Amino acid sequence: MIKEDKFSPKNSGVPTQNKFVRNLATYVFVAIALGILVGHFFPEIGIKTEFIGTWFLYVIEPLIQPLIFLTIIIGIANVGNIRRVGRLGFKTIVYFEVVTTLAMLSAIGMGFLLQPGKIDKNYLNIAEAGSYAVSNFNNDWLQFLVLNRPLLLLIVAVIIGLLLNVSEKKYKLVPRIEKFRAVLYRILMYVFYLIPFAAFSGMAYSVSKFGINSLLPLGKLVAATYITMALFIVVVFGLVLKRFKMSLWKFLISIKEEILVVFGTSSSRAAFPLIVAKLEKMGCGKLVTGFVVPLGYSFNLTGASIFLPMSVIFIAQLYDIPLLFTDIIFLLLVLTFTTKIASGIPGSGFIALSATLSILHKFPMEGLIFLFSIDKFMNEARTLTNFIGNAVAVLVISKLENDFVPNEEINISIDK
Repeated sequence: MIKEDKFSPKNSGVPTQNKFVRNLATYVFVAIALGILVGHFFPEIGIKTEFIGTWFLYVIEPLIQPLIFLTIIIGIANVGNIRRVGRLGFKTIVYFEVVTTLAMLSAIGMGFLLQPGKIDKNYLNIAEAGSYAVSNFNNDWLQFLVLNRPLLLLIVAVIIGLLLNVSEKKYKLVPRIEKFRAVLYRILMYVFYLIPFAAFSGMAYSVSKFGINSLLPLGKLVAATYITMALFIVVVFGLVLKRFKMSLWKFLISIKEEILVVFGTSSSRAAFPLIVAKLEKMGCGKLVTGFVVPLGYSFNLTGASIFLPMSVIFIAQLYDIPLLFTDIIFLLLVLTFTTKIASGIPGSGFIALSATLSILHKFPMEGLIFLFSIDKFMNEARTLTNFIGNAVAVLVISKLENDFVPNEEINISIDK
């Protein structure tokens, strides 16, 4: 039975769902619909709402980072066999690399099939985007580290967790960390009451600033990207879950609240506490959930792995640049690294694309100009795909680790 808004250290600080969270999907859906209406009919008001979504992300980011940090520490500190952490890490990385490679290959294949760059260039308006595309990217290691701070947090948290695991003070320190994490969860749940307002702001601002007309010239690229991501979710993730006797459709329905939160805020981190609680409630082990989800922010960005090669192929077709087989191989090698830049931060996918083009050299950086005006719409798709991919990964790794105990209340198994 679901209790009302309780936080218990015995449950490792994972919140149970209160009435607001259980109805969050409805609230966010209504907020998004209102945002579209305001942005379309009252654009001057929609533009002014941008600060709400920006402020929400500024508030939630300092809470999410320590929450991820503590979740990893607690999970590793509580594991009985320390060798399991190494085994878990190996399985997770291998799974991530296989899935993201398949995503990149799918994007390249669909790019050549759909040819999104074969459009009438006379209809492209590049006036507003030019200065941003060239000046806002500084290709240095400091920026790479800043964008990949989830990866750095993961490394430090794993080290601390391992030290705590073998420490004699483990049974005194870990409960205190769990209590502190429970406090962060409580604070976050109050902040989550603002999610519908953030979703409204993001949609109202986007529609007001860019409008539906901005999609028309580059609509082929947007459509190709959305189709590829949708097919990848349905086909690849669907087959993967079916292999483990689970239904993709039931799973997506069960995380509809979290999906709408990600869509409304354009950030997968905003739903981190919710998806951790939901996956654990489904029956996934706490260690697997706390380890795989944060690691996925840097290594399992399926959406970015589709968006980046699709965009590169778009630019190649736009400028009539021939792509040889050796170019495709080199592109895959470069993307293996640059996809790690798009670490769940809104807009980081565009920076990752800048890094990719700057390394490849063969493609003009001016091609970014055409993509900037639609990046907001592309970001929604790649963030959602990243999020769903990470959630599926937790289910798969939990199954592989024999650390999944099905919950009858949230049944995602395939009916016999």
